[in-house]
Amino acid sequence: MSTIVRTQFSDGNPRPYSASAAMNGLVFLCGQVPTRPDGSCPADIAGQVAQAFDNLEQALVAAQSDLSSLLKLTVYLADLDEFEDYNAAYLTRLSGRPLPPRTTVQVARFRGEKRIEIDAVAAVTA
Repeated sequence: MSTIVRTQFSDGNPRPYSASAAMNGLVFLCGQVPTRPDGSCPADIAGQVAQAFDNLEQALVAAQSDLSSLLKLTVYLADLDEFEDYNAAYLTRLSGRPLPPRTTVQVARFRGEKRIEIDAVAAVTA
């Protein structure tokens, strides 16, 4: 029987879900939003992409993985009119790494200033 390994959020704030769950060499991460440790959010989509990836990378490391081990991304945008700026920031952040399969969709009603959320599946590297 395989064991499921779950990680909690590094900020210590309780949430009604785990930061990640890993089993059989795969790690599934909860959606990562562009919130900084102080609770603020970058104003522009490029800054939000960068912050969401910073948060994603932190969650991956805690789950014994990394950005080079991404297997699948689902990206939720508040406005597909920002796709070109989002995609440029995405490609900059993953420069030099294998690009994972990706789905990008527009959604409604993000809370606050957030305009992006990134959901990921990755391989465990440790």
